[in-house]
Amino acid sequence: MRIYISGVFVDDQQKALRFYTETLGFRVKHNIPVGEHAWITVVSEEDPEGAELLLEPDAHPAVRPFVNALVEDGIPSNSFAVNDIGAEYERLVARGVRFVQPPTDLGSVISAMFDDTCGNLIQIIELKPQP
Repeated sequence: MRIYISGVFVDDQQKALRFYTETLGFRVKHNIPVGEHAWITVVSEEDPEGAELLLEPDAHPAVRPFVNALVEDGIPSNSFAVNDIGAEYERLVARGVRFVQPPTDLGSVISAMFDDTCGNLIQIIELKPQP
């Protein structure tokens, strides 16, 4: 068993698509109109056949209160791995990304968290070598 699709609820699919592709650097895998929304998934440029991230509309009435509670408590909606968190942090800051937590050593990982402009906090982590 492996992860095929993981989702993130977004308040505006087109804005999310621009942020996740133009700012973060993901690639569109699917963009299929489905009624007033679309089935939009993005993948990592580094692993285009890997797990897909679904940019899911937050239209269900339970979603926005849930996501708002996560943000208020500082809990990320998703976590992405990076090889060099310092370089990734600098790259994203230069692209205007607003971090709510700069790179922070948490023992076995270094973590940073940013606002994805679509209603979520997203974490990036660098795994530290284990002894």
